Order: sequence, then C-alpha cells, then structure tokens
Amino acid sequence: MEVFETTLKNVLLIKPDIHEDFRGEYVETYNEEEYTKKINEKIGKEIKFVCDDFSTSTKHVLRGIHGDDKTWKLIDCFVGKIYVVIVNCDRESPDFGKWEAFNLSEKNRCQLLIPPKYGTSHLVLSEWAMFHYKQSAYYNPEVLKQFTYKFNDPQFKIWWPVKSPILSKRDSLE
Repeated sequence: MEVFETTLKNVLLIKPDIHEDFRGEYVETYNEEEYTKKINEKIGKEIKFVCDDFSTSTKHVLRGIHGDDKTWKLIDCFVGKIYVVIVNCDRESPDFGKWEAFNLSEKNRCQLLIPPKYGTSHLVLSEWAMFHYKQSAYYNPEVLKQFTYKFNDPQFKIWWPVKSPILSKRDSLE
C-alpha cells in the first residue's frame, strides 16, 4: 500500500496493493493495523472507522457537495468510474474553498481519506458505479453539523466533465 499527500491538508490518496494472476485479482481494501500506522505517519492522527456505506448510481448522476464537522471518511469506487471532488469547507481555514479532483475506479482501486469539514462530491462517469465509504462517526443529524453546497457554487469554481448532471432535489439548482 502506498499513501500520498494531496494539495489539500490531511486529504490522502491511498493506492492499495493489487495482486493479479490468471484467475483475477485480490485487493485488501482495509487493514486497521496497516492503515492506522500509515495514516498516522502522514497526518499524525489515529482514525477509528465505525460504519461502512455504499451508494449506487447511473451515468452522469452527481452527488454532493456534502460533509459535516466531525466525520473522517475513507472512500473508493468498487464498480465503475467516478470523478470525485473534495472541497475544504472549513470557513475558519485560510484554504476555505480550495478543491481537488480525482478519478476513482474499479481499475485503479485508489482510495481517498477525507477529514471533517471537507465536502465530498462525486459524478458517475461509467454506465453504473458503486461508491463505498467508511465513516468515523455514525449518522446523527442532531449531533453532526452537516452542510451542503451546490455542485456549481460560484465561490468554488469547480470544473466538472459534465455540464448537465442528474441531481437530487437536495443537490439541484432550485
């Protein structure tokens, strides 16, 4: 497993080891001991994940930009290909509004570690995709200060590869 820092503070790109042979491939997507050690080396924090979630979507569905003030996330794409945008949404940070985009897919098996106060959004580029995320906090809207920004919020100036994505009511322009 290789761990790389990105342009965003405490956002890490993780490339798990992929073992391939004539039968297919084997990938370990999480090992608490190894991840704790490697993440701690890069950002000096131990993160305990408490739940796993999946979402599936079809081509050109865009989800996000969503986040909260407490939850760390470890995300990846098990099936298909997605364009992921991570945005610093901490209004007290000098880097508020800074963003970076990544392609996650079943082919590259890359993962992203995302800290609290960062928004996450993803756009499905393949016909269908399965998005997976581990979270360090249980979903509880009464405890977590959640936020949502429109995908095309002019303060961020995010480039998207699709001009008219499919949006939920929560994520739509209306």
